[in-house]
Amino acid sequence: MVSALYAVLGALLLIKFSFDVVRLRMQYRVSYGDGGFSELQSAIRIHGNAVEYIPIALILLLFMEMNGALTWMVHVCGILLIAGRLMHYYGFQHRLFRWRRSGMSATWCALLLMAIANIWYMPWELVFSLR
Repeated sequence: MVSALYAVLGALLLIKFSFDVVRLRMQYRVSYGDGGFSELQSAIRIHGNAVEYIPIALILLLFMEMNGALTWMVHVCGILLIAGRLMHYYGFQHRLFRWRRSGMSATWCALLLMAIANIWYMPWELVFSLR
């Protein structure tokens, strides 16, 4: 299954972002919240934003593959998702709004393409079956 590759990459991103938050919490000795440290605020938002988008995107990617989308379509959506998350991270880390905006745009495009593909490839005869 192709979608498993992107699930692994998404999980690795979430782990990296989580470690960044933990490292900064330890560095600044902050147990709750961000302690007013902008670097920690950014790390928390990078992680939180990834948690908000990656899980639903991976579910859509898996369903897209299960519904019979072509392999190259699954790769395009998976690459767009991971690239978008990396661009967002880079832009947030370096305060480059264009990178953040481009990363969010790539993420939204991936989500939209996956939603459309799932509608297109959905086995409608089974969805509305009365059995």
